[in-house]
Amino acid sequence: MSTVEAGVRASKGGVERAGAQTSQFLTFMLAGEEYGVDILRVQEIKGWDKVTRIPNTPHYVLGVINLRGAVVPIIDLRRRFGLEMIDFGPTTVIIVVRVGDASEQRTVGMVVDAVSEVYDVDMDNTRPPPEICGSVDTVFVKALVTVAEKMLILLDMDRLIGNCVLEQSAAGVAAA
Repeated sequence: MSTVEAGVRASKGGVERAGAQTSQFLTFMLAGEEYGVDILRVQEIKGWDKVTRIPNTPHYVLGVINLRGAVVPIIDLRRRFGLEMIDFGPTTVIIVVRVGDASEQRTVGMVVDAVSEVYDVDMDNTRPPPEICGSVDTVFVKALVTVAEKMLILLDMDRLIGNCVLEQSAAGVAAA
């Protein structure tokens, strides 16, 4: 095995370099803050398009879209986080992600203000969120990390989306 092969090897969560684990995060903007989601959870990024509203869903579930034959619930992260609402603009996108474990994965779309970048994050440099983390409930925050002199808020997708959102969305679709 060469030095390069010994120093860098692929792993499920990213790349390991000399004992340090790195993961890639897709970052996006929401109310002037930059958030990140594990890029392995991202299925695709779509421009904003109208949704079909479903009755009896939480206020932050905008509705559903048909994504190549699959009915996908769409969540407005501004509403989910209790942030001020703004009109959707040309940079507004839907990030389609997979949530859940390997035995039961679901696809959900999240409306965000804009996509930012993809960063390699050294997981040894992440820090747990403090007790109060701005306008976002820290239960949704996996960690904080400084990258390129910016503080990124790394989100826990399973807690953010959660089974109750998926179950309520599925119930709304079944009732419609």
